[in-house]
Amino acid sequence: MHYDPTQVYQPEADTYLLLDAARLELRPGDRVLEVGTGSGCIARELAKVTSTVATDINPHAARCAHTAGIDVVRCNLIDPIRGMFDLIIFNPPYLPTEPHERIDDWLEYALDGGETGRETIERFAAGVPRVLGPGGRILLLISSLTGPENVETLFASAGFTSEIIRRENVEDEILYVLRIHQ
Repeated sequence: MHYDPTQVYQPEADTYLLLDAARLELRPGDRVLEVGTGSGCIARELAKVTSTVATDINPHAARCAHTAGIDVVRCNLIDPIRGMFDLIIFNPPYLPTEPHERIDDWLEYALDGGETGRETIERFAAGVPRVLGPGGRILLLISSLTGPENVETLFASAGFTSEIIRRENVEDEILYVLRIHQ
């Protein structure tokens, strides 16, 4: 399949903020999973130093990442993923989106966080304990538009602790990287 680059989320400020945090968080020997890899920018960089697997629901993104040399699985979040990972990285769709604002294309999957901006994050939080190894960590990028306190509460109710480890003002929002662990 040939992929359409206009249907793939290209690296932006959020990507680079999460990549910087991931580089600092990475430990020797970590098995890494990047959920929603998009162009594969983060996975490609981390794969240079450790075992890295990526997922994306978007066939264009999965093909783009595969073409960049990433071991990628096309799937919804982590549904078919087996095994345990030490570091899981996710730049989820976090923009609050009303039904009338949806654009109905593959790029929408990278942007549409549902009415609260947390719908995909909620599904991720419910499934991630299955693939997070003992002592594992999650790096999650969110926005001030998503409600950082609500995201922290969501993970706390699932038995996780979270803290903001990076933040950056970008246009009309603040981007945060949360470090989440049990």
